[in-house]
Order: sequence, then C-alpha cells, then structure tokens
Amino acid sequence: MDVTTCLKSLLLATHQYRDNRTAHNTVQLQKQVEELSGLRCGRLLSSGQVLPSECISGLVELAGDPNTSPALTGTIISLLARLACDDESREVLQSSYNLTSTLASIIHCQCNTPGEPLVLQCLQVLQRLTYSSRIFHCANYIHELIDFLVANIQSRDDDITMPCLGLMANLCRYNLSVQTHIKALSNVKAFYRTLINFLAHNSLTVVVFALSILASLTLNEEVGEKLFHAKNIHQTFQLIFNIIVNGDGTLTRKYSVDLLVDLLRNPKIADYLTRYEHFSVCVSQVLGLLHVKDPNSATKVLELLLALSGVSGLRLLLCDIVFRPAAPRLRTAVHRPGVGLDAHQKTEPGLALVQWLKPPAEGEESCCLRALQLLTELLEESLSSEVVSVCVLGFVELLVPVVLGLLQRPDPAAPESQLRTHSSRITHATCLLLTLCGEDSVRGVVSRQLTSQICLSQVEHLLSCCHDNDPLISPPTGHESSLSEVCGEAVLKTLELMSKLRQQVKDMETSFYRILQDPRVVTPLSLALTSSQREYVQTGLRLLLEATLLPDFPTLVLGESIAANNAYRQREAELSVKRFSGLKEVPAPTRDSLSGPPPSPSHSIHSLIDKLHNGMELQDQIKDVRVSEIMDVYEQKISALASKEGRLQDLLEAKALALSQADRLIAQYRCQRAQAEAEARKLASLLKDAERRREELQVEVVNQALEADRAKGDIAELLQHNARLQADSQEHQTLKGSYNQLLNRFNESERLLKELQVAHISLTKQMDTLQKSHETLRLQHDKAVCELESQQEQIRSLQSEIQHRDRDITGLRGELRNQEERGREKEREREELEETVDVLRKELNKTELARKDASIRASSLELQKAQVEARLQKKEDELNKHSAMIAMIHSLSSGKGKSDVNLSL
Repeated sequence: MDVTTCLKSLLLATHQYRDNRTAHNTVQLQKQVEELSGLRCGRLLSSGQVLPSECISGLVELAGDPNTSPALTGTIISLLARLACDDESREVLQSSYNLTSTLASIIHCQCNTPGEPLVLQCLQVLQRLTYSSRIFHCANYIHELIDFLVANIQSRDDDITMPCLGLMANLCRYNLSVQTHIKALSNVKAFYRTLINFLAHNSLTVVVFALSILASLTLNEEVGEKLFHAKNIHQTFQLIFNIIVNGDGTLTRKYSVDLLVDLLRNPKIADYLTRYEHFSVCVSQVLGLLHVKDPNSATKVLELLLALSGVSGLRLLLCDIVFRPAAPRLRTAVHRPGVGLDAHQKTEPGLALVQWLKPPAEGEESCCLRALQLLTELLEESLSSEVVSVCVLGFVELLVPVVLGLLQRPDPAAPESQLRTHSSRITHATCLLLTLCGEDSVRGVVSRQLTSQICLSQVEHLLSCCHDNDPLISPPTGHESSLSEVCGEAVLKTLELMSKLRQQVKDMETSFYRILQDPRVVTPLSLALTSSQREYVQTGLRLLLEATLLPDFPTLVLGESIAANNAYRQREAELSVKRFSGLKEVPAPTRDSLSGPPPSPSHSIHSLIDKLHNGMELQDQIKDVRVSEIMDVYEQKISALASKEGRLQDLLEAKALALSQADRLIAQYRCQRAQAEAEARKLASLLKDAERRREELQVEVVNQALEADRAKGDIAELLQHNARLQADSQEHQTLKGSYNQLLNRFNESERLLKELQVAHISLTKQMDTLQKSHETLRLQHDKAVCELESQQEQIRSLQSEIQHRDRDITGLRGELRNQEERGREKEREREELEETVDVLRKELNKTELARKDASIRASSLELQKAQVEARLQKKEDELNKHSAMIAMIHSLSSGKGKSDVNLSL
C-alpha cells in the first residue's frame, strides 16, 4: 500500500472513530496508524500537502482528548515520534500542530501515575521536539509541565528522572521566561540541591543534564559563581571533555557539547578555558571523534570547534592543533616497527576535517557546511599573521582540490531542498577560497587548480535557479530565505572569487565580464543591495562598481528590480503592522454570545484574565455555557502576546549577535596586542609542555644517546651539504651576472620588436587600403561589363525584330497585288482588303519609326561603349601602377579582364 492510499484510509478511520467511538472503530483506527508507521514517510510533514495535514491534525486532536484510550494514544504518539525524523518536521509539529501543548496536557492528565508507559513516551517525544527550539511559557499546560518535571526530578525514580532532566534542560536553554518561572518557585533551593547531588551520579547522561540545567539557571547568580568558580572550573572542563570523548552515546555527547557551548558564552569561563593546561590534549581527542563515520557526532563536534574558534584567546591554540606539523610523528613512526602511515593519518586533525568536505551524502550536509565554516575561520586567523608557516601551506595544497571538488553541478531535476543545500555549500566553499586568495603566497595554489570553466558553469546553473525562483513571484515561507536569495548569495560569492583571480587564471576576466553583462545577474544584485546583511550589501556594491563600467550592463533593469524589492518589503512591513495592530484590538463579547446584558467597561481584559487564572467566577450575567468561548478568546490573545514576546526575543538575539560581531571586529582592529598576548600564551603553553615532557624524556635517555650518535652522522652530512651549498651559491652569483646580461639583451630585443611591430602595423594598414581600392575597382569593372553585355543583347533583339518585319512587308505586298487583280470581282472584299492594307501601312510606318529609333539607340550605345572602353583603359593603367605592390591582384585582373572586354566587343 502506498502512502497516499494509507493516508486516505487513516483519514476515513479518524472520522469514523470521532463520530462513533466503538471498539471496532478503535481497532480499525489503531490498525491504520500502525500501517502508516510501517511505511517510509520521510519529509511527509514538510511537503505542505493537504491530506497529510488533515490526518495529523485529526490524530493530534484525538491524542489530546482525555476520552481516547491510552493504547490508541500511545500508538498515535509513536507515529508522531516516527514522523519527527528531522528538524523541519519537528518544527512543523511544534508550530503548526501545537504538539507540545498536546503532549503536556496528556502528562498533566496522567500526573498522578508518572511511571505509566504513556507518560514516559510523551516525555521522550517532548525531549526530541523541544531540543534546540524555543517554547512559549504561556502556552497551554507548560506551567503544569514544569511543575511536573520539578516534582519528579526530586522523586529520585531513575526511570522517570532521566527523561525529565533531559526535557528540563531543553526548556531552560535560552528561554528566559521559563528560567524566571522556575526561579520563582517556592522549592527552587531544594531543586538546586537535587541537581547538585545528581553531579555525583554514576550515569554520565544524568550528570550532563544536571549541569546543563544548573548552567542555564544559575550561571550569572551566586550559586553559579560558586559552582563554576575558578577553583573547580578545571575539573568541570575535564569532566565535560571526558564525557564528550568517552560518552554513553550520541545523546550524551550532544548535550555535553551544548553545555560547553553555553559556558563559552560567559566571558569569564571562556577566559578560564584559555588558561586550562590540558586544552590541547582535550581538543586533539575531540578532533579524533571526526574519524568516526557518524554524521550526528561529527555535527556536534564541529559545532563545538566553531564555538571554540569564536573565542579570540582559543583561536590561535586551535590553529596550532589543527595545522600541527606531521614531521616529528612521521620520524617516530619510522624508528618504531609496526607503526605505519595509516596510523599517522588517523592522528592528523586536519585530515579529519578534510574528510568531511567530500560531496555529502544524505544527513551529512550540516557536517560539510560546518567544516567549511571552521576551516574558513582558522585559515583566516593563520593567514593573517606576518609569516605563514610551512604547515599551513602544505595543508592548503591538500585542501584546495577537495574544496574544488565541491563545486560540482547537481542534478537539474533535484528537489528544492537539495538545490538550497548545494547553494549553501557553494557559498561556504567560495568564502573559504576567498580567504585563501587574501594571501599572495596561497593565491597561486588556488589559481593553478581553478579554471574559468568551473566558475562559469557554476554561475550559469545558479543564475538559472535564481531566475526560476524569483522572490517576488514565490516569496519564502516561514523564517527561511527563498531559494532565489540563497542562490543569489552563492552567485555573488563566486563572482567575487572570479574578480580576485581574473588576472591569474586564463579566460577568467572574459568570463567575469560576460557574466556581469548577463541580464539574469540583476536578480542577485538587487537582492544583495536591498539586503539587511552588511557583508552581503558590500559584496553587491563591489560587483556593481565593476559592472557599471561595462557597456551592456542592464542598469535600468537593476533599478526596476531594486524598486520592486523595496516595494515588496514595504508592503510586507505594512501588513505586519496591520497584523500587529489587529492583535492589539480586543473584540468585546456581543449580545448573541452572552445571555445577559453586556459587561460594564470597568471589567478590562486584565481583570478577566486574573479572574480566570485564580478560578474566580464571572459575573452573573455571563452564563457558564459561554465561559469556554471567552476563555478561548483570551487564550488566543495570550498566544498572540506570546508570539510577540518570541519575536522580541529573536530581536534581542539578533542584537546580541550583532554585538558579538562588533566585538570580533574590535578584536581584529587590536590585532597587534592580540598577537603579542597570543605569543605570550603560546610560550607559556610551550613551557608547560616542556616541563611535562621533561619527565618523559628522562625515561628515554638511553634512546636519546643512540639518537645523539645518529645526529653526529647527520651533522657531518649537513656540513658536507653546507659546503655544497656554498659552491652552489658561488655558481648562483655567476649565473646571476649572466642572467643580468641576458636580461639587458632581452630588453633591447624587446624594444626593437616593438618598433618592428609599429612598422608592421602601418604596412598592414596600407595593404588593407589598397585591397579595399582594388575591390572597388573590380566591382566597377564587373558592373560595366554586365551593362555592355545587356546593351548588346538589346541590339541583337532589335535587329532580329526588324528583319522579321521586313519579311512581313514583302509578303503583304505580294498579297496586295493578287487582291488588286481580283478586286473587280469582289468589290466588297477589296474594300475590306484596302482597309487591311491601310492598317498594315500604319503598322509599317510604326515599324519604320521603331527601326530608326533602334538604329539611333544602337549608335548611342556604340558611343557609350567607346566611353566605357576609355574608362576601362584608364582603370587598367591605374591597376598597372599598383601591380608592383600587389602581384596577386595583377595576376587576377590584367589578362582575364582584357580578354573579357574583347570578347564582349
């Protein structure tokens, strides 16, 4: 059975069960739900179709109904958990179907029996839904859910404690309203003590959950300062790194990474981590997790590395670890039998990052993008130093072919999600290549391997996608950018890369200017110039300065596109203002909805909310039958205010992100001071490493003695090599003198070559002029010959006509004499013949006149022929003058022209 048929059967079974809740209908509905669970329904929720939406809406409604049997509810929740297989589906379930409130209501109904399998199932699904997503604290049953979690976390029942801790960690993370609600509880101190006791639990997952909750609730308070104090913060770091490396599974590693990322947001804790003595060893072990072919673990590891690179004090240390030279380890592998190159490659952090840059399979897209982003930041830091190390250059030589392999065109029939992922991958890859092109010593590596055809085909494909998905025609849904915007950003990044390499790569400049004059480039340029992202606008302006100098650049079309984008944004802003103002208006209950008289104006919205919240009764005139309707109205208003709070929270996060970017810019402007501090920290870490290795080297003194003997032989070889180098230096000086002489000769030859080129150009121009004049004369000669032949044909036709008329006249005269002899007998016929003779005489006169005109024309044509022959003779004289310079023209025109003229005469 296919998915569509199963969905139709499920929808029918849902309606039958809703209309008549018999045992038979319950069994049928449960059977249909189980059949749909057995099918592959990937991305069913994100397809936007009506049939799946109706089915899921009905199932969620049935699951939230207290009258539904627990077995059917559990089956429905299992199906919903199976459908929530990716982030997009989880977002749809939470935003469109309000599944979080439904599951919270189920838990609230079963709060007296927390150990029931249905409650555990709801907690597990809620933990998956709420991970890395914001929950509005004013949504239905969220306060009751928080109270249930707090109570059961303190119950010390291990079966219920772990899912409650995981769900509480999700709710508290980045959610200020939930944190405020928990802090306002009366038993919050006992809750803190319970969480602190969980830090000694034998399960690492429970420890991570407890630490995450404590970090979210107490990081900026007195309890958090005691918990994450400088005295014990190093033990906390060691604990977190141990859990990340040796965790119980992907779930534990995921929450451990989130915990460390949250701690790094605190500047004080980030500073503590810069002074952590085992940081290099821990990061090396974390990088070793990238060798495991698990995209989920690799995604979280890369997220942690990105957070570490965001700390200015850790970025240099991270660069040293990732781009660490491999020569010492290789030499050790040679001296130790049984250790080969494969073992060495597994210890290379840089190679572990590069292996995730291959064209990603399904589920590995985020790993590829984060690896590109991490390498961009690390290489930007490494290449900004005054001297680029040899290790970084070697790593770039290895990296560039892999990055260029990502610039492959996808299947044209691929769905929009794959095109969006491909465009994002192109954007990050070109950002990395642009970072590499910022250093002269590395730009040559990129220019040698990148071709103009790769960039041209990539831009052509992206422009077609950008043109087919105009944001004004198909605006984006939700908070995602449209495919046109994603493709447009990739196009501009690729064009910026082509602009940087147009002097180094063959045909790159021609391809660059050709694309800039393509009318399709107007769409990404207009999107960039009207964007809210500063870097995007600056890229568009740089390309616009290049494009406006070109003759065929569609400036008017660009202006119209920018105006259309501005009008679209203004219309969206006006609609959002109208929606916001509509939310602020509160419709008063009408007389139809209330059985009594209308309420007095003194009873405001806030008083009604307080009465409903405290369980107070409404006024006597409002019947109990309509209380639920009023509650629905104000629940909608509360939801609207919650969404407004969410938007304000998003704005605050955007402002915080802008502040972090500004801090990073300030840190870049203070580069010299940062470099000095980094050097000092590096020396301090090297000193600590030297002290730590001193004890290890004492054990290897015997081995080092053997190494010293071998080193003496190496020194002797180096001395010999030094002598050879001095001889080569002298030879180099000699070759340098000869090179200077050859350079002078080359300059002189180049000057003579330029003079000869100027003379050759002038002679070429003269030759072109003579060829043009010869062509003109030849055309005139051919035209005159054609006219002469046509005149001769006319003369021949006239002569033949005159001869024919003479023969006609002779015949008519003989006939006239015969008719005169018989004229007496046939008078009547004679008269007719005389009339005929008169007519013939008139025609004869006309013929005589035509003959005279023809003879006159023949004489005039003879005169014209003589004039043409004179002109031809004159032109032939001119041609003879030029025959010395153009021998080929003389061979074509001298003999053949004369013979043609004579034949025509």
